[in-house]
Amino acid sequence: MTKIKLHCMGESGNSYKAALPLELSGLDWEPVFFDFFKGAARDPEFRAGMNVMGEVPVMEHGDLTLTQSGVIQDYVSELSGKFGGQTPAEKREILRWVLWDNHKLSSPAGMTRFLTNFLPEDKRPKEVIAFTQGRLKEAYNTLNNALEGRDWLVGDSITNADMSCVGYLFYPEPFGFDRKDWPNINRWMGNIESLPGWKHPYDLMPGKPSDRK
Repeated sequence: MTKIKLHCMGESGNSYKAALPLELSGLDWEPVFFDFFKGAARDPEFRAGMNVMGEVPVMEHGDLTLTQSGVIQDYVSELSGKFGGQTPAEKREILRWVLWDNHKLSSPAGMTRFLTNFLPEDKRPKEVIAFTQGRLKEAYNTLNNALEGRDWLVGDSITNADMSCVGYLFYPEPFGFDRKDWPNINRWMGNIESLPGWKHPYDLMPGKPSDRK
């Protein structure tokens, strides 16, 4: 089978949502570094030929190119038979969590992490950060409650629901999340860390803050 290429960067939680299922699936894949901080997202050739949205992850598999982490997750499940749910009800529940995460959790988490860590301190919009951290607290509460008495969000093993919702939560940069404050989330993240083949985003994909110093 043709090797899968994932255009990604270690600092991107959305890239991690695609890289983690690829790694855990056992499929043959390799990461291709996307240099966001040197303007790769503004490259006209990249936008015209690979992703008009100007972002990663982007997956190439032979002649097929896919973008958006949830779409890539679905394709990995199609190829591997893993992480996509066993019944129609489970598949719908996984999709429900992926959509919720994209809107309620990862979107404000990614923005807040960027604003609080990757902008010069004098340009960080304190009011915006406080607002998004308030929204994130509600999202963490929703996730924590959903994991009460459960090892995984859907079914009896890890699915794309888990790998979507955990996308930004392993990052060490402070953005208003401390896993110890959320016991069910903390336990669930431990479940993920204990899976054979699990890797931290900075170990799984190229590109971390220290590389730019």
